[in-house]
Amino acid sequence: MTRIHLCASLALLASVGQVHAHSVKSEPTEAVQAAFDIIETKISMKDETAIFSTRVRGEAGAQKPAATGKFEGSDVYAYVWPTSLDSAEIGFEAKQGIVALAVTFHPDFDDAANGGVNRDIWHPHWVVLAEDKACGGGLKVIDIPEGAKPKLPATWPGVPLLIDSPEYPTTFKGDAVDVEIPLQLIGGIAGASYDGVTAGLKVNGNLHAPLLCVSNVFKVASGNLSLPGKVAPLD
Repeated sequence: MTRIHLCASLALLASVGQVHAHSVKSEPTEAVQAAFDIIETKISMKDETAIFSTRVRGEAGAQKPAATGKFEGSDVYAYVWPTSLDSAEIGFEAKQGIVALAVTFHPDFDDAANGGVNRDIWHPHWVVLAEDKACGGGLKVIDIPEGAKPKLPATWPGVPLLIDSPEYPTTFKGDAVDVEIPLQLIGGIAGASYDGVTAGLKVNGNLHAPLLCVSNVFKVASGNLSLPGKVAPLD
């Protein structure tokens, strides 16, 4: 299990010289399940669309968590793109934490916008992450305290987390997962820094904060969450 150190990552992010204009590539790791063994992560722009893409050693999306029959204690698998975007860019208050796009599968609950059903499909979320040593992977999706009324995006799914449930086109084909987002919805993406992560998350068995932990990091494309990629036009 890999523990991500958020503070060190943000310090690295501050160094502009550590980013490059193309994909983040990683050597295959036999110890990681093939469906989550990242070999390349890329965020690029084409026409009026941002394309988030990850390639793995095996078949993307082939491994899914087993259903438990209940929400508390249930598992989530995810392909994640941590970015340097500010949380205000995706509809939350500014400077809340690490903004990441995550394509997830969780068979025990629905968290689509407006009461929709999404437990039986891979689907995208925006999440805002923060360090929490109580979580096995060192990070959590930030909780919304009871009674708080923060700024929320229109497609917030109604759970007490900084999470959004937009309906972006998401495609699994062979070794790749791709998400397409209109640039007008994330204007700050041009030139942003990014990384790639595959991970397991877990809902707290007691439904207390932290409600949703990164419990197991399968692989980090850069090896250290340094966000070495830089969003650029597609070659």
